[in-house]
Amino acid sequence: MSLDELRPLQIRRLRNTLRQAYEGQAPYRAKCQAAGVHPDDFRELKDLARFPFTSKEDLRDAYPFGMLAIPREQCVRLHASSGTTGRPTVVGYSAGDIDTWSDLMARSLHAGGARPGDIIHNAFGYGLFTGGLGAHYGAERLGCTVVPMSGGFGERQVQLIREFGARVVLMTPSYMLAVADEFERQGIDPRSTAMRVGLFGAEPWTEGMRAEIERRLGVDAVDLYGLSEVMGPGVACEFIETKDGPTIWEDHFYPEIVDPETGTPVADGEPGELVFTTLTKEAMPVIRYRTRDLTRLMPGSASVMRRMAKITGRSDDMLIVRGVNLFPSQVEEQILRDPALSGHYVIELTRTGALDDLLVRVEARAVLDGDATGRSAAELARRLKGMCGLSATVDVAAPGTIERSLGKARRVIDRRPKD
Repeated sequence: MSLDELRPLQIRRLRNTLRQAYEGQAPYRAKCQAAGVHPDDFRELKDLARFPFTSKEDLRDAYPFGMLAIPREQCVRLHASSGTTGRPTVVGYSAGDIDTWSDLMARSLHAGGARPGDIIHNAFGYGLFTGGLGAHYGAERLGCTVVPMSGGFGERQVQLIREFGARVVLMTPSYMLAVADEFERQGIDPRSTAMRVGLFGAEPWTEGMRAEIERRLGVDAVDLYGLSEVMGPGVACEFIETKDGPTIWEDHFYPEIVDPETGTPVADGEPGELVFTTLTKEAMPVIRYRTRDLTRLMPGSASVMRRMAKITGRSDDMLIVRGVNLFPSQVEEQILRDPALSGHYVIELTRTGALDDLLVRVEARAVLDGDATGRSAAELARRLKGMCGLSATVDVAAPGTIERSLGKARRVIDRRPKD
């Protein structure tokens, strides 16, 4: 599809989606009325900025079915967030939505290197989380054989990857490192298996993490992006030939980048918060959904559709330590510059008096003597100080001592008293 074909398609679909949301979603209609805008006010792409945002709080306030644009009886599936920070966010799907999702996930898998006939080992979580079933339906749509493994059971993961001959694996990047540890514990070289491609998502990960996964497992590590409120996995994916940032499937999702503080749109190439408007969802369209993911938009490379840079973090995951903004991904980047340190780490925050204390616990790749441990700890503390100006205590732990992720990694333990 050329840009001359894509832009009119986006405008046509945006016009339909705005009307669908206005007529079918009372909460969003009320926001439009308060803002003094109507779907008839949308004539070209720049007009979208006049419409109000949708936030996770809007979805929680409408719990459980207030954001559905079709009768609940016409939904064939419901997914929901974990609700660990409040009410769950509920997402409904029509039969047409499931078909579209399957097509887009199949497109993503093919872009990421999967091919019809491949065995795909799916270790994304099944259930209310969209990862497992979303990837599963897409793999079947592509014509692959799916192993619906879900997370956990490290020994079993290794056994089935080996014995079933999976060429493609799907999971979070932090869990891939835990599976790599299990391969090493069993004395098995992952390169001796049929595994050649991994599509990883559901959490931010750095280029350093990609390099470690590729080095340890001998796979092409491809970035897969999605979020439940917009659809699930398959909103964007890297092409295996370029691995230069996920291509957003702009015929189904219209992206914007806005200033996280003001909500003002910024130009392509400028960093900010990613915002999505769905173009083809039937059961629960979302208009200008604030993802809280921080990135920037880049021109297309393997496609005319734009790419997104690697997520640097989430605006709601940002830590404020002694007045300094800090993202876990920044710490990870500095850790993985040292070949003696692994990607297993945790950031612990405490407070002594009025001052925040920053502790970074990171595993060594192998057992180190005291001098080597001290050198790695001191060097990491020096790099962190140079990167963000914060003094940190660094604890280099023995291999296997930091809790492993069974899905999304828990990177931060904040023990500071709540003000």
